[in-house]
Amino acid sequence: MTTSDSRSARDVVEELIRRQQAGDDTVLDDLVASDMVNHAAGPQGREGLRTILRTIEVDLGPTELEQHHLLGEGDLVAQHVTLHGTHRASTMPLLVGTPVSGRPAGWAFIHIWRVADGILVEHWACRDDMGLLEQLRPS
Repeated sequence: MTTSDSRSARDVVEELIRRQQAGDDTVLDDLVASDMVNHAAGPQGREGLRTILRTIEVDLGPTELEQHHLLGEGDLVAQHVTLHGTHRASTMPLLVGTPVSGRPAGWAFIHIWRVADGILVEHWACRDDMGLLEQLRPS
């Protein structure tokens, strides 16, 4: 399946990652629906995703994304990634109460994105939260 602008769903997710890695602050405005449904919980829509990403940058930034796999079928794209960063704060709900360690950490995710008309309209995620917490646990 391709979007109305002839890009595949996978092309849209590849553009999202490429532009995020380049520091493009307009990428969410261009590629995420204002009312995107985030089945992974947390804030909804484009602004919700922006809030989540900013919080991650506060707590673990600066971050780098390592993409392991990107699979697309129809309007769905599965993405296996590891987010690498350094524990600098504990403001996200997962880390509240965790003493700041200053340690480098990797946080693994599997995202599933649904694309319609060239924009991301739904998102699901599976995160290795326990793996992240284990890396940040005081020695």
